[in-house]
Amino acid sequence: MEKRQYVCPKCGCTEYEADRLQATGGNFAKLFDVQNKKFVTVSCCQCGYTELYKQQGGDGWDVLDFLLGG
Repeated sequence: MEKRQYVCPKCGCTEYEADRLQATGGNFAKLFDVQNKKFVTVSCCQCGYTELYKQQGGDGWDVLDFLLGG
């Protein structure tokens, strides 16, 4: 798997902040306040442009390892 450095598609900045986002998905989840949709967010430090990546098992940070070369 190729490792790449993050480059913002809007402004070209290479500095970013990564975080996690959890959301509900559907009436059952909303009714019982279950946050069953999990995402990793990558936000540009300069312009604030943010991308969401759906978490695929594990703790979700593996997508950052691939995208950001970490």
